[in-house]
Amino acid sequence: MENEKLIVGLDIGTTKICAIIGRKNEYGKLEVLGMGKAVSDGVIRGIVTNIDKTVNAITKAVNEASEMSNVDIGEVIVGIAGQHIRSSIHHGVIIRSPNDEEITVEDVRRLSNDMENIVVPPGNRIIHVMPQDYTIDYEEGIRDPVGMSGARMEAHFHIITAQSAAINNIDRCVKRANLQSKALILEPLASSLSVLSDMDKEAGVCLVDIGGGTTDVAIFYDNIIRHTAVIPFGGNIITADIKEGCMVMQHQAELLKTKFGKAIAEEANPNEIVSIPGLRNRPPKEISVKNLASIIQARMEEIVEMVQSEIATSGVYKKLAGGIVLTGGGSLLHGVGPLFEYITGLDTRIGYPNEHLGKSKVEDVKSPMYATTVGLVLAGFRGLDDREDNYRQKESLKPTTGKKSFRVDQSGSDIFGSITKKLKRFITDDIGDESENY
Repeated sequence: MENEKLIVGLDIGTTKICAIIGRKNEYGKLEVLGMGKAVSDGVIRGIVTNIDKTVNAITKAVNEASEMSNVDIGEVIVGIAGQHIRSSIHHGVIIRSPNDEEITVEDVRRLSNDMENIVVPPGNRIIHVMPQDYTIDYEEGIRDPVGMSGARMEAHFHIITAQSAAINNIDRCVKRANLQSKALILEPLASSLSVLSDMDKEAGVCLVDIGGGTTDVAIFYDNIIRHTAVIPFGGNIITADIKEGCMVMQHQAELLKTKFGKAIAEEANPNEIVSIPGLRNRPPKEISVKNLASIIQARMEEIVEMVQSEIATSGVYKKLAGGIVLTGGGSLLHGVGPLFEYITGLDTRIGYPNEHLGKSKVEDVKSPMYATTVGLVLAGFRGLDDREDNYRQKESLKPTTGKKSFRVDQSGSDIFGSITKKLKRFITDDIGDESENY
């Protein structure tokens, strides 16, 4: 039973480590049974820098989720991000036997498996091989080739690589926390599962996940992933700017950003002043909200321009009818949506992971902060590409369909066999008659 199947998503982020355990309810929606989170000290810009601190945080988050749901957690689906993530487009070809009747799921898998063996830069490893459009016998633009006829099948693949050291460090942390990594998924792809609908992906959309250490970008068009990127800037660098610009403590800078921060300086009231307690035996410090907004806007504009550059690189800038969808903790900053609209010229909205959520014990999961973790849980129930789900269904039905096709082939071969036998008999009879005459 699918609703008895429990999936645990583990998001190892720069600011927090979050674990969510969920199952599918009778309506096919995700029901969150438990959630745990811990402060992430050992991760910088999506990369594990301190194993012990990360292990402790993972253990704390998983234990919280386990206690809330009364379920022992053994396997987790882990998210990966970081500036070491690279994406590229590669071309693959296979030649099939002309006698084969139709392209099967095995042929598609064989082409994808061939791409797993391509040469990547030293120290890197392939984490995702995602097919785009297929070409059958030089006929382009085929989305799903299964069932078609053709001898030459080729496709463009979106290949995502990550540093082997970063992957090994994540695996080591998970193992030391007495857990087993079931799958490793790129975080923007996980976020897209929870935030974007099929209509968004078809129209063309750019998902921007603004986290603490990184900003993840995933661009979809015609229901296919076209581009992914990880920008090494996030909410933490804005906090660092406020800390330096206003000369305050780290936690004070974070509170200033979340409570009084605005991404557009013009919207801030120039007469509004925030008073902050001073250090020991020092008077309180007064900070202008207008100046605070100017600091945030300067850094936010830089992040937006980098996102815009990634959209331009993807080649589908003019095709994004769905515009930009913002998610992650950074999207909660006041005025960040209009700033994206102003600079990029694309419609922007905040994406909440509540589209696929049913009734849950924890209401916090509906926040954009937990979009990635919810997406990792959803990835346990469905593929990153809807074609993958169709292939799985076809493979489960294979024994019955295989028998039917075998009978048809057998009967066909019997017909041709009987015709050739009759011809042979006829010819030999004629030859025999001729030899008797002479």
